[in-house]
Amino acid sequence: MSLTPGKIVCITGASRGIGRACAIEFVKQGASGLILHYFGDETTTKEILALKKEVEEKGVHTALIPGDIALLETTKKIVAEGVKEFGRIDVLVSNVGICPFSDFLTMPIETWERTRQVNLDGTFYIVQEVAIQMEKQVPQGGSLIAISSISGLLGGAQQCHYGPTKAAITNLMQNCAVALGKYGIRANAILPGTIATDINKEDLKDTAKRDYMINRTLLGRLGSNTTHVLSKAPEDIAGPVVFLASDLARYVTGASLIVDGGIFVNFQ
Repeated sequence: MSLTPGKIVCITGASRGIGRACAIEFVKQGASGLILHYFGDETTTKEILALKKEVEEKGVHTALIPGDIALLETTKKIVAEGVKEFGRIDVLVSNVGICPFSDFLTMPIETWERTRQVNLDGTFYIVQEVAIQMEKQVPQGGSLIAISSISGLLGGAQQCHYGPTKAAITNLMQNCAVALGKYGIRANAILPGTIATDINKEDLKDTAKRDYMINRTLLGRLGSNTTHVLSKAPEDIAGPVVFLASDLARYVTGASLIVDGGIFVNFQ
């Protein structure tokens, strides 16, 4: 049985990482259309075209929209072109995020501003614009899912800019759940732990740090979005995202689902 049959799904940052994994999983679960946002440089363009080919070979149509998610105009273009192509949006996965690791005392203000603009402002823009569409479409409603992080619950010496944006994203979805429930719109957050994606690939090249993180994870491996000896792909994050998008989660809103292999609870 498919979990999201016929759904139109919008995913930001879809060319790689968690976004790409979600796109593939939604196809497996019966989604009929994907609105895929990507940054638009040479690398992400190649990635998104490869993803488009992969999913359209499975009979799922895609709309591709490039742009910097930190700009409001990008969000408006994503929604306008997506609705023009498919007529509605049933699911949003707000996934774009950056974490340029930086020491707090020497962090350039530009690093703080760019991280906030991409992670928090970009999330607010796309969530609001998609919610406006969900409120007016017929039938009304939908599922808003934001990718937050356990870094929004914890401290990190080089994440004094990143953690606050993720805490704010989690809280944004809680407030959206309150504001939008009357329209049949559910709003939830996924809080991943350490996932092996481009956002931290350089950091995890430190073998000692990688081993430390694996040892702290109760399931004995890092999460991933790609086939890896330590991981199942792409269910680590994509599976919970699809669950929140599906009717199995029809009574779930305002929730913050930690998906971290047990890092957060492993205090001792």
